[in-house]
Amino acid sequence: MSESINKAALDTLFLEARTHYRWQDKQVDDAMLKDLYDVLKMGPTSMNALPARFVFVKSDAGKDKLKPALAAGNIDKVMAAPVTVIVAYDSRFYEYLPELFPHMDGKAMYENNPELAESTAFRNGSLQGAYLILAARALGLDCGPMSGFDNGKVDEVFFPDGRWKSNFLCNLGYGDPEGLYPRGPRLGFEQACVLD
Repeated sequence: MSESINKAALDTLFLEARTHYRWQDKQVDDAMLKDLYDVLKMGPTSMNALPARFVFVKSDAGKDKLKPALAAGNIDKVMAAPVTVIVAYDSRFYEYLPELFPHMDGKAMYENNPELAESTAFRNGSLQGAYLILAARALGLDCGPMSGFDNGKVDEVFFPDGRWKSNFLCNLGYGDPEGLYPRGPRLGFEQACVLD
């Protein structure tokens, strides 16, 4: 596992990958979404906690439920996307730790410390959201991750029991390159990094 991946793989995952806003009229089947989850779940999380939860919104009814929570500039993007993923996290992820991390009693550590549980769920759920993007690209899908929505409204409609909490949205499908903007600049190493 110590060899570098080739240039084509780096291009697919990072260097040539783009955030898509328009989509080809091509559906993403459920088998692809299951494959996607089976890849992304292998990414590392603290104590193998796997706190992320994913709602794959594909139907018109699902999109209609999501629509009132969207910022105006994101409505058309979400309505046109074959799939919009609500990347969420389970606030009681620790209930699965006896199965996922049997080496020690992690459940008690989180169960009795709500602040630690919240920060761990959010941080590691965010990591898993990034794994979603990379896994989708690796499997040939394009992504359009976004903020620009009301988390409270999403949670009220999709997670009324309060256990799961939304983090961000990610459109998935086969992007239309005609809808791309020029690539934005990135900060240089000297601007973003420190060698200590």
